[in-house]
Amino acid sequence: MALLSAIGILAGAALAYEILLARLFSILLWHHFAYMIISVALLGIGASGTALAFARGPRISSSFGFGFTACAVLFAISTVGGFALAQRVPFNPLEVIWDVHQQLHLAQIYLLLALPFFASGAAIGLAFMHGSEQIAAIYRADLLGAGAGALLIVALLYVLPPQDCLRVIGGLGFVAAALTALDSGARRSAAALAALAVISTAAWPSSWLQLQPSPYKGLSVALTAPGARVLAQRSSPLGLLTVVESPVVSFRYAPGLSLSATSEPPMQLGAFTDAEALTVITRFTGDKSALDYLDQQTTALPYHLLKTPRTLILGAGGGADVLSALYHDAARIDALELNPDLIDLVRGSFSAFAGELYRREGVTVHIAEARSFVEASEQRWDLIQLALLDSFTAAAAGVQALGESPLYTVEALQTYYGHLAPGGLLAITRWLLAPPRDAIKLLATAAVALEQKGVSSPGDQLAMIHSWNTATLLMKNGRFDAAEIAAIRAFTEARSFDLAWYPGMPEAEANRFNQVAEPYLYRAAVALLGPARERFLNDYKFYITPATDDRPYFFRSFKWALLPELLAQRAQGGLSQMDAGYLVVLATLLQSVIASLILILLPLAVLRAKHRHREPGAMARWQIVLYFSALGFGFIFIEISFIQRFTLFLGHPLAAIAVVLAAFLVFAGLGSGIAAPLASRRRAVLVVAVAGIIAFAGIYLIGLPVLLPSLVSLPAPLKTAITLVLIAPLGFAMGLPFPLALKRVSAEAPDLVPWAWGINGCASVVGAVLASILAMHIGFTLVVCIALGLYAIAGVTFTTGHHQSDHEEEQKECWGNDAPHGNKAS
Repeated sequence: MALLSAIGILAGAALAYEILLARLFSILLWHHFAYMIISVALLGIGASGTALAFARGPRISSSFGFGFTACAVLFAISTVGGFALAQRVPFNPLEVIWDVHQQLHLAQIYLLLALPFFASGAAIGLAFMHGSEQIAAIYRADLLGAGAGALLIVALLYVLPPQDCLRVIGGLGFVAAALTALDSGARRSAAALAALAVISTAAWPSSWLQLQPSPYKGLSVALTAPGARVLAQRSSPLGLLTVVESPVVSFRYAPGLSLSATSEPPMQLGAFTDAEALTVITRFTGDKSALDYLDQQTTALPYHLLKTPRTLILGAGGGADVLSALYHDAARIDALELNPDLIDLVRGSFSAFAGELYRREGVTVHIAEARSFVEASEQRWDLIQLALLDSFTAAAAGVQALGESPLYTVEALQTYYGHLAPGGLLAITRWLLAPPRDAIKLLATAAVALEQKGVSSPGDQLAMIHSWNTATLLMKNGRFDAAEIAAIRAFTEARSFDLAWYPGMPEAEANRFNQVAEPYLYRAAVALLGPARERFLNDYKFYITPATDDRPYFFRSFKWALLPELLAQRAQGGLSQMDAGYLVVLATLLQSVIASLILILLPLAVLRAKHRHREPGAMARWQIVLYFSALGFGFIFIEISFIQRFTLFLGHPLAAIAVVLAAFLVFAGLGSGIAAPLASRRRAVLVVAVAGIIAFAGIYLIGLPVLLPSLVSLPAPLKTAITLVLIAPLGFAMGLPFPLALKRVSAEAPDLVPWAWGINGCASVVGAVLASILAMHIGFTLVVCIALGLYAIAGVTFTTGHHQSDHEEEQKECWGNDAPHGNKAS
């Protein structure tokens, strides 16, 4: 029991470390580099399987207790020490694609971060080798522990800074080592290791773990200003929130401010999330004249078409858009923000500075995910405004390319549109890049959304204007009339903004003030709102096809056809037009595939002389490779796809990750628990399990898009319970194929058990990256279909050449490997 507990604790600590690395490297670099580093680091699990396959022999089994304990201690030390050293590698992420030196630095980081995964993988692989008769129980402990680890790290991130969570994870490694020592009878060693578990949480020097964000991130740049200082810092799973004061070089954050504006913002405090994504808290004394600059932004346009509107602001942040609504005399303001820490700071520590903004009469603050809140609401608003939620730097660098965003999909715009009062407006502002991408994609998305709602002429309900760096799109619940068009023209004329589209607009009115080589936005609007849309989407140099809930990658703009041109212009800055996130994750996939092939094919080549003689019905090496690879890919494909599907339903991306990930792991662990008593009928059980996986997942693909939206208004605890009930049968069935096959491998070729474990780990790693790339190109629905095909392949692979009857299997389980069968019976 102590050993199984140790396995569960170590597996949970490893998964918690994986999730924590994503959080840490989102702060230090950008989220797509976190994806890259974690993916490659997880190959440590595959490396551990290879190492154990080479180190096979009776010595491994006889020294199991020492080996497991040593691996657990290595995990404990390397989680904290490896990260501390990785921070000190002089790595510049912005040059990694073309600078060989940066790639070498990145390789150093890989090795340091891979070590804990190698240690945990080796420990659990040893357990599979040592306890071949307990494979199902070990796998169950592994999955249950991983599920608990996913929940634990989310809870820890609410109460501890991420760097301190590392200490706790390291301590768990010592706890696992202590339990193993206790199971081996080494009581003194167990006591010493238990003491280390307590000491390690406080013994690491704080200076080692102090987070050092990239000097190219917004927070790092802001802190270089004379006199700049951090006023407050809050940490949660949603991000590290840092409030900065810069009295000498003041913040002047007003996206899209007219170049002819005569007023400027009052003093502002910068609020950075994960050292980027700037929002500001603006000083407000109650004097509206100090806020005149708010009428000089493109975001002010809807207030010149609506009088005292009931307003919903999606992404309130530090309150700039709420101030704009107050300035323009909105009748009622519903302000929505996902991060409660930011609301707490504006309401609390900086309440006086912000003029009690979030406590003012008529302002109601809601802490919720924007899309889910609107879908669950029965209200209608005159104006729904989607705030500019990301920084210009992040948008221009393409670091969001692989970030899923349910806010800008066709279905999202239809949801907002459905909650507009008659004549109401949806206003969305995006950064205006050169050449334009986001603005054109947004316009295309709006046109498709309206058409799917039955609007025959979507151009009559759309308008767009732009400044030198922002574009604002209006979607009206009804047609724009002549008076509104006149108001739009007057607004832009007075502020030197440019018209991009209004119904009946001539080209001569475009590109007048903030001039570029051609009126790109206007010509794009004409094409997108006319019969040439498909041709324009295909021919445009960037990818601007509308995002959908099945492919929610609004920020993806890179096309492979553009790559030769960008490379040819790299000396003129052509590479800056690439989606950095997309290319980095593709590089991750390539590296993961190469490393996985080495980890799988190398032991295959070395071990091929072994086990040349196979008993009838035994799995061939190619079957082991195909089967465990298919399981690894299939499991992670389904897991990632269902996290995405439940995000809107649960109303919080973090809730979806924690609940769905934990549910799959826990129920799969419970499913694996029945594998042992069913091992004598494993062929039939596996066929039933695969059939169950295909049936449940297929039903969910069809039913969830209909079921979940109808239940989205239910209370959060009830939605969580529904999620668990829905995932339970699918997760339970997914827990059976791995232990059933590993038990068979253990009986037929025990030396290949760690190799099979490593293959499955490698496939899971590559699959985590591949799932997102596939979803971007073909959608999550087809990713699940591919996963079901992989499970079907695994089922066929397991039964191919499996000629023994279930009765013979049962005999073998009773007699062991020397059971009489075939013509050996005599």
